[in-house]
Amino acid sequence: MGYWWGWKPYVSVAEKKQKAEKLIAKLKKKGGSIAPVIITGRKIASSFWGISWCKNLERYSDYESRLPRGRSYVRSGSVIDLQIGKGEVTAKVSGTELYAVKINIEPVTPERWKAICKDCAGAIDSLVELLQGRLAKGVMDRVCRETDGLFPAPGEIGLSCSCPDWADMCKHVAAALYGIGARLDEQPELLFLLRGVNESDLIASAGETLAQPESLPGASNVLVDADMAALFGLDMADSAEPEMPVPAGKSPRPKKAAKSVAAKDAGKTASKPASKGKAAKPGKAAAPKKTPEAQTTGKSRGAAARAEAKPKTQPKSPVKTTTGKK
Repeated sequence: MGYWWGWKPYVSVAEKKQKAEKLIAKLKKKGGSIAPVIITGRKIASSFWGISWCKNLERYSDYESRLPRGRSYVRSGSVIDLQIGKGEVTAKVSGTELYAVKINIEPVTPERWKAICKDCAGAIDSLVELLQGRLAKGVMDRVCRETDGLFPAPGEIGLSCSCPDWADMCKHVAAALYGIGARLDEQPELLFLLRGVNESDLIASAGETLAQPESLPGASNVLVDADMAALFGLDMADSAEPEMPVPAGKSPRPKKAAKSVAAKDAGKTASKPASKGKAAKPGKAAAPKKTPEAQTTGKSRGAAARAEAKPKTQPKSPVKTTTGKK
């Protein structure tokens, strides 16, 4: 009865799959690049990015009436080719005929993308973690936010199909949109390509909010040892010696002045003997040898000194001898 009122006869899922497989084989023989959407099981998508894409479609009332038929088509394998590029998706969907679908999606504005990167800064550790969807709940909610997240709103999506359906979103377009969610399970990086952004920005912005280290002082502001010694009147050589604790009841011994390298070298030079013989002890100058003249002069000087040291005695008066008178 439905057929007489304009409804086409019902086609089972098995028949749709067989028809899609024949079309895929035909297109491959022509040498075209074919990327069909293959759904195993009842779930269209199972990863974070795929599920989030499908949920984003389902929360808009503009797509509410056409989405159920699209889910049926993509599960039956009717999307025999799906190509995702920057801001554009092209698909071939099997129906009564083979229809061409084109979906244009506006790129994320720079201001919106910067806001997303700023809000997610420091919460994403690696690109692998990002693409696998292993994100904190706060990051997931921010990326998937309806008004200013990464996923497009209906006003940012342009739809077209070669089928005779007058609606903007026909079942073939809906099937292609769900096919995007299934493809994101395999290649999640295609979402960032589709929205015209670089996923690495989310990783690079992780270090922007960290505090920058204080700058080191310039070379002109650093005091060298000579400047410190001149400024405070310190002997910088003594500052390197650790101060030993003084036992109770004992007075500290005065520190010996540190000898400079030049003074040590001078002491070594002076300690060398001028003539052959036994080497003098280091630090003491060798006594000069006395010549014979010097020894004689020294003896005479010693005798004179001893003579002066003796007390002077009074001279005896001359003895008068008496002679007899003649």
